[in-house]
Amino acid sequence: MEDIDLACDIFSEGFNSRVLCESAQRLFELSINAFDAFVLAWLSELPIESEMLKFGRRVLGAAERQEAERAAYDRGSDDTRLIHETAWKVQHEIHRMKGLLRFSPDDNGTYIARFASDHFALPALADYFTSRFGKETPWAIIDEKRCLFMYSQGGAKAKVAFGGIRDAKTGKKDSWEELWKHYHKTINNESRYNPDLQRQFIPERYWKYLPEM
Repeated sequence: MEDIDLACDIFSEGFNSRVLCESAQRLFELSINAFDAFVLAWLSELPIESEMLKFGRRVLGAAERQEAERAAYDRGSDDTRLIHETAWKVQHEIHRMKGLLRFSPDDNGTYIARFASDHFALPALADYFTSRFGKETPWAIIDEKRCLFMYSQGGAKAKVAFGGIRDAKTGKKDSWEELWKHYHKTINNESRYNPDLQRQFIPERYWKYLPEM
């Protein structure tokens, strides 16, 4: 759980690199871009630990920042190319989650969203949704794939915990959700329906979490 909390901190606006271990802090100081790519590759949960280590060592082996940046973007290296391709996929899913999560209030007024991302996107969403909901609205995001949930109340720093999935149930019908469904039904043009294009922008695996689909 400490690694998850650290990941949330890394994506926060006021992140302090001094909380990192010595090698991670050195990577951060040499190349923020390389550090970001490394963290995103870790969040992918793909079996690329060996490539990540080679990438990190190559950047850390640089004597100064300019050399480190060259090492971080050496597309002639298969390891480096894989790390950046993986980081892009994770970043893309994080961006997608910010737009696709749908929140509904439970009986206590906490707005809850569920998802099951391919990659571990949850830590990267903390700051964004804390800012979006502000101090007035308590919220929680449930990662059904990893049995984790993130929650915040009163604008406090978001926390991540295990479980809580079965207990978090939405209450009565959300009028805004019903209005959202009605809006999509109203503007829908059957003659322009293109399921292939729809899947390209919103993969089918996300549909069960979208009330308008």
